[in-house]
Amino acid sequence: MKDITIDYALRTTWQAVTRMYNEEASKFESTMATGFALLSIDPEEGTPSTSLGPRMGMEATSLSRTLKSMEERGLIIRKPNPEDGRGVLIYLTEFGKEKREYSKDRVLKFNEAIKSQISEEKLKHFFEVTEAINEMISNKKIYTNDLVFKKYE
Repeated sequence: MKDITIDYALRTTWQAVTRMYNEEASKFESTMATGFALLSIDPEEGTPSTSLGPRMGMEATSLSRTLKSMEERGLIIRKPNPEDGRGVLIYLTEFGKEKREYSKDRVLKFNEAIKSQISEEKLKHFFEVTEAINEMISNKKIYTNDLVFKKYE
């Protein structure tokens, strides 16, 4: 194995996944961001707009553009949140629910394909590593002056 950085491996892999999903979504005049938004919206209860960004790991500006596009395409509707007059709930339209099922199918096919080629043990280690990386980042354990190395095993 040649020396590559962890961030390079993560970045190039995510870029390949993004490209794959966007190619698939483009067949239906859509995008990966739209597909992930469809999957992040509760199909029955709707979802507060403020919780979508964090759920999707998306900045507010990008999310606003995505939601505007989805609304224009008839995938979602916005309604005032009855429990919080300032908030908005995002609901899927019937067309949005239909496209959500397509997005769900694509994600499940991707997962099935990976699971068919990579052992359960290797996948378990992959998830352990990604969880450790996320924990280190969220707990600000990467760029600190008093860096204490805790081994993640």
